[in-house]
Amino acid sequence: MTASSAPSAGASASSGVPSVAMIGLVLALICALALVTSGFGYRWEWWGLRTAFTILRWSAYGGVVAAVASLGALVAAWLGAARGGAGLALVGLVVSVVVVGMPWTQLRRARRAPPIHDITTDLEHPPAFVAVLPLRATAPNNANYGGPEIAAKQRAAYPDIQPAFLAVPPEQAFQRALAAARDMGWQIVATDSAAGRIEATATTFWYGFKDDVVIRLTPSEGGTRIDLRSESRVGGSDIGTNARRIREYLKKLSGA
Repeated sequence: MTASSAPSAGASASSGVPSVAMIGLVLALICALALVTSGFGYRWEWWGLRTAFTILRWSAYGGVVAAVASLGALVAAWLGAARGGAGLALVGLVVSVVVVGMPWTQLRRARRAPPIHDITTDLEHPPAFVAVLPLRATAPNNANYGGPEIAAKQRAAYPDIQPAFLAVPPEQAFQRALAAARDMGWQIVATDSAAGRIEATATTFWYGFKDDVVIRLTPSEGGTRIDLRSESRVGGSDIGTNARRIREYLKKLSGA
């Protein structure tokens, strides 16, 4: 009787593993969809930022559960319990790792970055926003620079953020600066060649956060000095986004 029951138990385990693998895969796919939708839903104004972050958090929690289920099914398949569930389990594990990995990466960036959202190449006299001010009228973050405290935090976190110098007259430098801004994909809000100022708005891909940029050009010995300021409209910390944006712009400008 014991011998006859052994195959039955093995068959039961064999049929159960693919089911667990399928559950893990389906849960991983649902969480992946929720993860993506959390950002685009906010961008498309389906819900507020708090709801978007709640969806993001719970999709990560679900991703952990999916990863555990998929990993368990994969191990069981490798041990020979059910070869048919290995493929499903592997796909579910990969998807769930991505789902968990994206929020985890953002969290790590947030912990490393200083709690600031306004970055500039001139900490003493940051370029001032003019044309974008009406666009920021209802933004949680105002356009006033935070002063020495913010400057000290930026200096400690991003010592490489410095002005650029072009060995060309301001008129020529202005055209190069404007071309680089357009190459960045920013929405150009205003240009004033006489004042040496360019204002633009950058929109992040996933959540559609709006960050405003002002570029200031001033005559310098042997050429033109170019300063930038990039400030987020929403959020206490930009997770390093504005600093990365300025670095990328200066790289394009130097290569133009």
